[in-house]
Amino acid sequence: MSSSFRLAAAAAALLVLAGCASSNRRAPVEDRAKPAPVTGASSASGQAPAKVLPGAENAGKPGYYTVKPGDTLIRIALEAGKTWRDVAAWNGLDNPNLIEVGQVLRVAPPVGETTASGVSTKPVTSPKIEARGLDNKTPAGKGAPATTASAVGGAPSGAASGAASGATAAPPSAAPPAASTSEAKDVDEPNWGWPASGPVIGGFEEGKHKGLTFSGKAGDPVQASADGRVVYAGSGLRGYGNLVILKHSSDFLTAYAHNQTLLVKEDQVVRKGQKIAEMGSTDADRVQLHFEIRKGGKPVDPAKQLPSR
Repeated sequence: MSSSFRLAAAAAALLVLAGCASSNRRAPVEDRAKPAPVTGASSASGQAPAKVLPGAENAGKPGYYTVKPGDTLIRIALEAGKTWRDVAAWNGLDNPNLIEVGQVLRVAPPVGETTASGVSTKPVTSPKIEARGLDNKTPAGKGAPATTASAVGGAPSGAASGAASGATAAPPSAAPPAASTSEAKDVDEPNWGWPASGPVIGGFEEGKHKGLTFSGKAGDPVQASADGRVVYAGSGLRGYGNLVILKHSSDFLTAYAHNQTLLVKEDQVVRKGQKIAEMGSTDADRVQLHFEIRKGGKPVDPAKQLPSR
């Protein structure tokens, strides 16, 4: 091998060694293996904390509802027996379509507040039961009040004189006792009417079917079951199709589903028997009307509320 070739080889080796030495400088590449510094808001594992949703501090409290998958504000309001506008107002929702799973919503108004529907709320107190005599006066002393002829609604004067002389008088035929509160009709319960003239093809079943199903032809009239105000008219509640919801009092709502055409709009006042929609098959497999009566948000059997046909 010539000396010139040896010199060239040696020079090349020196150049390679010089290049290796210069490669010890670090390249400007981010070291991703190094963990990011943990901030005060981060957990010990370096992960960001879970998002705290609005109203979380009220979860489980009476008058509040935790949003579940598939919920809409309209459905939540219907189940609570309220209007969606009231629920939106109580929770400061600028866009009622933007609610999140896990969010806790107020579904009962603060005490003393007037709702959008004009109903003023008051604290719920247990009624005080006071014993009274038949003449509607508070008993005096420790003994029961003496029963007089006037106390039982005008017994004959002879009977009164007989009682005064110590004779035993037959008990007068008084009116039957008033029904208990649980049996009496609610003070604000509407005077119901039938919402459709077709036959009932589906009955109420607790926890399964929330109302009555009426058959009919497309375009048949759907009528308001009682005087009220339209609190919803649209198709935003899955499974109900074109839906009308009427509010009749602080406790009672009615719902009319699967309509072909809606003839009313929100906030409109309607009268019992007024045509509010036309029967259809939206969100249903046949033409029908699904009708619900809800008391305090809970479905009740319309067959027990409606008059005989």
